[in-house]
Amino acid sequence: MAEKGQEKGQDNGRDGPALGFVGLGLMGQPMTLRLLEAGYRVTVWNRERERIEPALAKGAREAGSPREVAEAADVVLLCVLDTAAVEEVVFGEAGIARAGKAPRLLIDHSTAFADRTQAMAERLKAETGADWVDAPLSGGPPAAEAGQLTAMLGGSEAAVAAAQPILSAYAARATRMGEAGAGQATKMVNQVIVGNLFAVLAEAAKLAENAGIDAARIPEALAGGYADGNMLQKLYPRMQGRQFTPPAGYARQMLKDLDMVHDLAKATKTPTPLSAVTATLYRQLIGRGYGHLDTTAVLGIYDETIEG
Repeated sequence: MAEKGQEKGQDNGRDGPALGFVGLGLMGQPMTLRLLEAGYRVTVWNRERERIEPALAKGAREAGSPREVAEAADVVLLCVLDTAAVEEVVFGEAGIARAGKAPRLLIDHSTAFADRTQAMAERLKAETGADWVDAPLSGGPPAAEAGQLTAMLGGSEAAVAAAQPILSAYAARATRMGEAGAGQATKMVNQVIVGNLFAVLAEAAKLAENAGIDAARIPEALAGGYADGNMLQKLYPRMQGRQFTPPAGYARQMLKDLDMVHDLAKATKTPTPLSAVTATLYRQLIGRGYGHLDTTAVLGIYDETIEG
């Protein structure tokens, strides 16, 4: 429940808005902690209550529902599983849109369908007057903890301008790509690149191992060349070392995103054959029961067994 006496808009320690955060999972939890460290007062709710304990220990206030979060906040942030979860926490019986005092801005960090995001933004504006910024992220939990996330934004210029000071607590880059839904479309472009690179790295790692060379030294050997990059240097070692737990991002979520890429590609009549192959690899991985492992576990498709 929201703490008694908590007044909407009350000073949070640096004259900023009162915030609410719904969805304190792998990404939402470190983001909330950074908001608290930045001096914001934050009211939180998560479906699995144990996930909010670290935030409560740092001074967050607990609410009993997304509606109660909204009633305590000027700005509400979301980071939930998928489009259906966004719709539920915003428009469900105990959702944000049901609040007696609606927030003036909603920032959605979930990865959701672009067209449905646009429709939800229009509905929220019509029902409550609140603006919507879709702000999917890239960088994973380590970047969230370090305040180095990349955010792709969709929304009006005014709404994005209002969101930017808040985003700066955990995102090093936040780029407006257009109106509501544009951030989600940009995230699909991101996932085409990232998802296919995971598959490429897995294939390269297995080829290096089977060729009898020191596969662990591939990042060192290729540093500075055209094949070099953040994923090669940071994620290849985890992949090649079979460090699939604890997950920085779930394999099942990558498949969800690649399926969303397929839907956007179909709607825009864009051929995406490489992404289709990568989605098949992840579908096979998850079919073997490994959807709970890290995204790098796609290498396990080439192994007889996977540990984790």
